[in-house]
Amino acid sequence: MASIHKEIEINAEPARAWAAIRDVGAVHRRLAPGYVVDVRLEEDVRIVSFADGRVIREVIVGIDDTACRLAYAAVGVAERKHHNASLQVFPMGDGASRVVWITDVLPDEAAGQIAANMEKGLAAVKTHLERAD
Repeated sequence: MASIHKEIEINAEPARAWAAIRDVGAVHRRLAPGYVVDVRLEEDVRIVSFADGRVIREVIVGIDDTACRLAYAAVGVAERKHHNASLQVFPMGDGASRVVWITDVLPDEAAGQIAANMEKGLAAVKTHLERAD
């Protein structure tokens, strides 16, 4: 199983970054607008539509307000046997945050494209959260 680890420093208060991440139905408004264009919640599934046309169904596995950690699993993606991920916020001091995104995926061959998408997503998060400050 491929494990992809990406992180980025963001000039935004950790509480604000976490509030945007934990608002699972508002990714397109509060976290990564432009990169994510729509989110719909249907029972226990979040349906995420991306600017490049991808639509991914994600089960929210857990929201941990103490650890500032969100875990989810992408489901129903035909070419993937397994896809789970977590986003976590860590305080950096001086009002900055470090956001860590870890994704585990099968097959291993999917890792390159997923890593590229994670980098684009984190760049959108950084741009939005820093601009909104």
